[in-house]
Amino acid sequence: MTSDAIGLIGMILSLALLIGLAFRGWSVLVLAPLTAMVAALFSGYPLLASWTQLFMVGTADFLGRFFPLFLLGAIFGRLMNDSGSVRVIADTMIRWLGTERAILAVVLAGALVTYGGVSLFVAFFVLVPMAREVFIAADIPRRLMPAAIVLGTSTFTMSALPGSPAIQNAIPMPFFGTTPFAAPGLGLIAAATMFGLGMLWLSHACRSAQGKGEGFSVDDDAPHSVLSGTESDRSRGALADEFDLAEAGEPSSTEAPPSPFAAFAPLVVVTVVNLVMSLLVLPRMDLAYLAEPEWGSTFMAAVAGVWSVIVALAAAIVVLILLHRARLPRLRDSVDAGAHASVIPALSVACLAGFGSVIAALPPFHYIREQVLAVPGGPVVSLAVATNVLAGLTGSASGGLTIALDAMGSLYKAAAEAAGINPSLLHRVAAIGSGTLDMLPHNGAIVTLLGLCGATHRESYRDIVAVGILPPIVALLIIIPLGALFGSF
Repeated sequence: MTSDAIGLIGMILSLALLIGLAFRGWSVLVLAPLTAMVAALFSGYPLLASWTQLFMVGTADFLGRFFPLFLLGAIFGRLMNDSGSVRVIADTMIRWLGTERAILAVVLAGALVTYGGVSLFVAFFVLVPMAREVFIAADIPRRLMPAAIVLGTSTFTMSALPGSPAIQNAIPMPFFGTTPFAAPGLGLIAAATMFGLGMLWLSHACRSAQGKGEGFSVDDDAPHSVLSGTESDRSRGALADEFDLAEAGEPSSTEAPPSPFAAFAPLVVVTVVNLVMSLLVLPRMDLAYLAEPEWGSTFMAAVAGVWSVIVALAAAIVVLILLHRARLPRLRDSVDAGAHASVIPALSVACLAGFGSVIAALPPFHYIREQVLAVPGGPVVSLAVATNVLAGLTGSASGGLTIALDAMGSLYKAAAEAAGINPSLLHRVAAIGSGTLDMLPHNGAIVTLLGLCGATHRESYRDIVAVGILPPIVALLIIIPLGALFGSF
C-alpha cells in the first residue's frame, strides 16, 4: 500500500472520529486537534509541528477574521432578549397575523429576529413558547413546531437574503472579496424559493393533519430545558455555531415590555447600517494603507464585508442600549453573559478551521482536491457539492463552509476568475450550499430545538427535511443555472 493511500485512510478515519465522537457529546475543542493529529500521523507528518504550525495557525486565522462577529452578535442577541424586544417582536407578529395564520406568524417572527442579527438560540428560546401558545389556539399539531421555527430562523435568512449578518453569510467574504449583499438578485430568488416551498409543505402538512382529526396534544411531558441539560447538550448546541447554551438565558419576563417600535428599531439599524457601510462608506474610504505589512498586506475587498457587519452590530447595540436602558438594570451582567456566550461557538468553529488547515496540508488532500475541482459544471457546481457534503458530514453549516473555503477557497476564486465568473456568485452558492445537509439528524441546533419543543426526531424530522434541506437544494438548482446564463446579479 502506498504512502498516499495510507494517508487517505488516515484522513477518512480522522473525519469519521470527529463526526462520531462529536455526535456522542465530546467537545470539538478536544476532538478537532486530536483527530487532526490522527490524519497527520497516517501521512507521516511531525505531530507537534502539525499542531502548532498548521492547526493553531488555521485556528488563529479564523478567530482573527471572525471573532468580532461572534462577540458582537452574541452581545446583541443577549441584550435583545433581556430587554424583552425579541418577545415583543414575536408577540407582535402573532397578533398581526392571528391564529388563522399561525404557521406564517411563527415563520416570519423567526425570520425578522434572525435577519436582524439575533442569535439562533436566543430566537429558539423565545419562539418556542410563543409558537406553542399559537399552535394550541389554532389546534395545529405540536410536531410541526420545529419545522416552522427552522424555516424562519435557519434557511433563507441564514444564507440567502442579501445583507444577512449570519456567520454563514460572512465567512465567504474574505475569501472572495465580497460583501454581505453579494449577488442580491440571486439571493432574493433563492430566499423566495426556500420560503415558498417551505410554506407550501407546512400548509399541506397542517391541512392533512387536521383532515385526519390530528391537533395539538397537550401531554404531561414538559419540553426539555437544554439550559439545565448535560455538558453533552451544551457541546452539541455549540456545534450549531451560534450560541453557548449555558449562557443563553431564559426569555425575558420584564414587567414593562418595550413598544413594537423600540423592539424593531435595533433590527432596522443592523440592516440599514450594513447596507450603507457596504455600498457607500467603505468604497469611498482610502484604505491603501492596508497593503502595508503592519496591517497584514491585505486589501479593502478582503475586509470590507466583515467591517460592515461589525459596524452594523455595534451601532445596533448602541441604539438598543439607548432605547432600553431602563429595561436593562443589570447591563454589565447582560453584556458579560453575551460576551462569554460567544467564546465556545467561536472556538468550536475555529478549531474546525484548524482541522481543515491540517487536512489541506497533507499530500493525499491534493488528490481529493483535484477530484472535487473536476466535478462537471465548473467551479460553481464543485463549490456547491463541497459545501453540501462537508456541512452534512460535520453537522455544521459554518464548520463545513470553513473547512471547504480554507482548503480550496483560493483555488475556487482563481478558477472562477479564469472562467469569467463573478466572485459574488461563488459567495452566494457557498453560503446556500452550507445550509442544506447541515440539518442532518446530528446537527446541534436540531437536537436542541426538538428538545425545547417536546418533540422527537421520529415525529418531526421529516417535516424539518421538507422545509430545511429540500428547499435550499432546489434554490441551488435554480440559481446556479441562472448565474451561468446571466452572471451574478
